[in-house]
Amino acid sequence: MTLPLRPSPGSPAERGYRWPAEWEPQSRLWLSWPHNRRTWPGRFEGIPEIMARYVREVAQFQPVDILAGGDDVMREATDAVGGLANVTLHDILTNDAWCRDHGPTFLAGSSSLPPALVDWGYNAWGGKYPPYDLDDAVPQRIAEGMGRIAFTPGVILEGGAIDGNGRGTILTTESCLLNPNRNGPIGKSRLEQLLADFVGARLVIWLTGGDLAGDDTDGHVDQLARFVDPCTVVVAHEPDPADINHQPLARNLKLLRNLTNETGTPLRVVTLEMPRPVLVDGQRLPASYCNFQIGNRFVIVPQFDDPNDAPAITTLRDCFPDRRVIGLPARDLVWGLGAYHCLSQQEAVI
Repeated sequence: MTLPLRPSPGSPAERGYRWPAEWEPQSRLWLSWPHNRRTWPGRFEGIPEIMARYVREVAQFQPVDILAGGDDVMREATDAVGGLANVTLHDILTNDAWCRDHGPTFLAGSSSLPPALVDWGYNAWGGKYPPYDLDDAVPQRIAEGMGRIAFTPGVILEGGAIDGNGRGTILTTESCLLNPNRNGPIGKSRLEQLLADFVGARLVIWLTGGDLAGDDTDGHVDQLARFVDPCTVVVAHEPDPADINHQPLARNLKLLRNLTNETGTPLRVVTLEMPRPVLVDGQRLPASYCNFQIGNRFVIVPQFDDPNDAPAITTLRDCFPDRRVIGLPARDLVWGLGAYHCLSQQEAVI
């Protein structure tokens, strides 16, 4: 950690752009309609209805824009949700459904600044799932279609790899952002400077616990720890010392309990107890309540048919007393190795 980080001259942050927190007002939520059967092998048939239910919930509160490129995908999305108020479908091709990771990071700024986004590079979590060329092109396609400037840092970074409090403190993980399968031996200081330049980071907190069992992202932070206000972080917690996730999550928890945000205010840490292991065909899946999604006046929380489902909702209701906290089924969804936060990418009100 280096405090304070300062943006380089001429960078987006130096010009006045910033990355708003997820709980700040959103103009729309971006999704990519699921169509890649290889992502949910043997269980794809129920995924479009899970997505449709998700869209119906979100559209009650705010606009939802869905990438549904190609005739077949557009027809399926239109049949499922095309008639809903607040839903717009875009003929933008994708390889997969994980818009958090292949979508842009939307920036906000003063009224004198033109709308802008960050187009990070994307290589499907270190080249694990080719092809990914269509997903990599999504930010540019959105920028062109929505009339936004696209800033291009020239590095690989998925949206699920970072979380922010809107004021300059960024959470990330060493296991993912420093993994050579993204950017080679780039180093912490270079990545911290890029985060300062493109999303206004003043402080970067690097979690060291590693990834969840079953995770294919090398440790996305949106499965591990999330800001819920400028000083409060909810952290995945596994109390069973015999569970493979216990020690890595305990390491993250201990680290965060001894840190501050960008103003020097000690972090308030709230634990979210993990569900029991979710197994499909003997494979451990990365089920985590930290993969919740925050929108205008609501929070969507993944549910795993587990005794800890209800306590997770209660904990997040305490964190967001002014929002409706909604549990949606995610046991089949997580067979694709992600949940609702992974599916979504918010666009802030400019």
